Amino acid sequence: MMTTHCLFCRIVAGEIPAQALYEDDEILAFRDVNPQAPIHFLVIPKKHIPNLFEVDMEDAGLLGKILFTAQELAITEGMGKRGGRFVFNCKTDGGQSVDHVHLHVLGGRALAWPPG
Repeated sequence: MMTTHCLFCRIVAGEIPAQALYEDDEILAFRDVNPQAPIHFLVIPKKHIPNLFEVDMEDAGLLGKILFTAQELAITEGMGKRGGRFVFNCKTDGGQSVDHVHLHVLGGRALAWPPG
């Protein structure tokens, strides 16, 4: 179920433009509007799930599809040889800025740890 106040639900609905990399009936991948690396995109479920603490067992296949799609897109974007970072931020302490599950994929340069 989509919510009208959620930024990512509005992107899924086409109300807010995004530079899509992939889309099907269940997921959408698009470039981050404020990239933190030369390659930075998000992969989200079209289903509104606020954060990883609210994922149900019925969503396991969807999360697997998100990870597999992220892997394929990362390879397509040129990250296959040197790697990158795949991050789910969760809730306030985890730095989640949009209350909709989303996977950040970052690469194209060496990434420091901890991230800051």
